[in-house]
Amino acid sequence: MSASSRDTAAGAGWGEAAPGAYRQLMPEKTEKVSWLDPRTLWAARNGVVASWFGDPTGRTRGRWVAQRAAAGAPADKVIRRDDPDRFSFMVIGDTGEGDDPQYAVVPGFLKASRGTRFAVVASDVIYPVGSADDYGTKFFRPYADYPAPIYAIPGNHDWYEDLGAFMRVFCGDAPPLPAEPKPRALTKAWLRSLLWHRGRPGDGERLDAVRELRREQAVQPGPYWAIDAGPVRIVGIDTGLLGTLDAEQGAWLRKVSRGPLPKILITGSPLYVDGEHHPCAIEGGGTVDEIVRAPEHRYVAAIGGDIHNYQRYPVRCEDGRTLHYVVSGGGGAFMHATHTIPRVSIAGVGEADFRCYPLRGDSLAFYAGLYGRRLRLRRLFRLSEEEALAVIAERLGIEPRRAPGAEVRLTRRIRLVAALLGVAPKPERRKRFRLPVRKIYTQLFSPSSATYSPPFFKSFLRLDVTPESVRIRCFAATGNLAQEVDPPVEDEVIIPLNRNA
Repeated sequence: MSASSRDTAAGAGWGEAAPGAYRQLMPEKTEKVSWLDPRTLWAARNGVVASWFGDPTGRTRGRWVAQRAAAGAPADKVIRRDDPDRFSFMVIGDTGEGDDPQYAVVPGFLKASRGTRFAVVASDVIYPVGSADDYGTKFFRPYADYPAPIYAIPGNHDWYEDLGAFMRVFCGDAPPLPAEPKPRALTKAWLRSLLWHRGRPGDGERLDAVRELRREQAVQPGPYWAIDAGPVRIVGIDTGLLGTLDAEQGAWLRKVSRGPLPKILITGSPLYVDGEHHPCAIEGGGTVDEIVRAPEHRYVAAIGGDIHNYQRYPVRCEDGRTLHYVVSGGGGAFMHATHTIPRVSIAGVGEADFRCYPLRGDSLAFYAGLYGRRLRLRRLFRLSEEEALAVIAERLGIEPRRAPGAEVRLTRRIRLVAALLGVAPKPERRKRFRLPVRKIYTQLFSPSSATYSPPFFKSFLRLDVTPESVRIRCFAATGNLAQEVDPPVEDEVIIPLNRNA
């Protein structure tokens, strides 16, 4: 097994390294998704519009579900597979930007996925707005050589064109929904309809041709579903534009969560992320996390996309079970910073239990280099990997996650760069340090972190299921050849399925 980022800086992808062969998989021309481009931001406006004038995704989702039911989809939305009691599957989140970081994941993904029965894309299959014409280079081409079915749950970006392309690809070539009557003038619904982004006429004309790139594609009953596979049930929910569930889907989730099978939740909105708890509200009352925590439902893990890195929180429940809350959104889109995650202390989970990839120090060194180049202030922002690890350890009051190399002397400049890039202050200073640097940084600067040279700090999961346990492994993809040939394991946990464990 190759060294990981927890072992050496080279294992993280730093230093002189042979570039990976992933570029051979890419088309000659690729569209670079820039989240600093006003045209991209304007096309992706529906989330903001929904938060101002009301979120229509619950109603639209209900229409999609009714259409698929009329077409013969199972009423309980359960996919019953013939997998044996011992099998494996993949989870990869937030994949579809169609550029270097996405394709850099593919060689390691194909190697680590050998022998798996299927894969699940956890949120945001296609950026920036889920257009049908983007599926060729951002889904069918990169995963053409994966020989098993791929299921998916939509993310907010897949909803930016009302989920039409997603339903065509994953739900049996679902036809477009009929147009609804125009809303009454001068109402919120009318204002929303004026501002709403819609797919362009003719979008998806090339979809039938690119479908041939993948030999086997799953057909699922709708945007949310359950899979009975071997000894477990995998439950996928659709959190739409704003990270919530409509009442109809909430009722279905409560019903499908019953029964003796151990369960794994796949969601587009992680329930624990960045040291915070986001239980995911259900229209009409209750939360997704209440359902997941109920001991009679037998959930053992909840895996969420949307945030573009890896995190794991092993939360001890009141009945003695440990539920593993995982963030897995590092499958191809720009990397969300981990160095802005404050010292973890939530739901009984502390720093000794918490895991993330990239390591906070590697995240800080990555962003320091990125903004040094962009702002043409390389001398100011320059941080070595050792300096970044050391300043993280000092500010958060934690031990370095990787054995330090050369001795580091922390200077005012290093501490200033860490503060400017959103590293949380020391725990004893946090109440006094109220400047909103971290919030501004994570909301404004992090989404512009696209870069096209390694290390990319991408990741994906392999889950190995037996009647006794589920093993979750997080694999890294850096864009370097060494990690393509032998993808390193950044985190691993074995979860018992015994009721008494």
